[in-house]
Amino acid sequence: MANKIIGIGEVLYDVLPEGAKLGGAPANFAYHIGQFGLDALAISAVGNDVLGEHALRQFDEMGLKYIIPIINYPTGTVNVSLDADGVPTYEFAQNVAWDHLELTSDVLSAAKEARAVCFGSLAQRTEESRKAIYNILDSTPEDCLKIFDINLRGTFYSAELIAESLKKANVLKINDEEIVAIGRMFNYPGLDMEEKCRVIMRRYHLKMVILTCGTNGSYVFAPHDFTSFMPTHKVNVADTVGAGDSFTATFTAAILKGKSIEEAHRLAVKVSAFVCTKKGAMPKLPQSLVDELR
Repeated sequence: MANKIIGIGEVLYDVLPEGAKLGGAPANFAYHIGQFGLDALAISAVGNDVLGEHALRQFDEMGLKYIIPIINYPTGTVNVSLDADGVPTYEFAQNVAWDHLELTSDVLSAAKEARAVCFGSLAQRTEESRKAIYNILDSTPEDCLKIFDINLRGTFYSAELIAESLKKANVLKINDEEIVAIGRMFNYPGLDMEEKCRVIMRRYHLKMVILTCGTNGSYVFAPHDFTSFMPTHKVNVADTVGAGDSFTATFTAAILKGKSIEEAHRLAVKVSAFVCTKKGAMPKLPQSLVDELR
């Protein structure tokens, strides 16, 4: 029986003003979904260096399962600058370990047992890793949730890459800035954000499109004109690093545990708001939030 939840792609250190913190969307996703008791697994690569050793040790201490080989490229890093509202911008080191993802027998075995896989665009910036990610997606069971958490970063994407990823996915997670960029890229002039999401959903036969709009709330669109809207909780923001990954993880966990879209959406908003109150991408969730999916 398929039971694994996989985050695949980049593992890296967010170099913040107060120091380096371990992150990367796949590890963030896997860590948060694992807090809800699901069998989560991060798939990536780290370097044979101090940061790579520290990353694996920290994952072990956190109880995060992983397939993360040590290879002869440096562990990924990204310099994160925060604006006055705690919103980050990123500068990524290149030709690092997660640019060289390996398709091993262990990875393929995990893919065949996957109930959900979350992937993004950044880890596809090299052909080597992109092929590995697509092979993993193609190896999953037919009913697997394949969540394209788009995470546009810098110039590490193209219209062709986005279109191919959407063909591989059945759920899209995107934010308000990204949907504007995709609208320009795919030539959707004159459409509002909801219409853009629905055009993408129909064109690529998606089960859902999740649209987050920062302080302006978030939406989940599904076929037959279904819409769920939730306002964003007002909190004292420490930083927003990893908040989107926690949203995706919580929403996915709730759906897999049989909750309705509205219930999953409501809890995802709560969890991402909590993550915004903490420094770094992987804070431990309070038991009260975890218990909502018991």
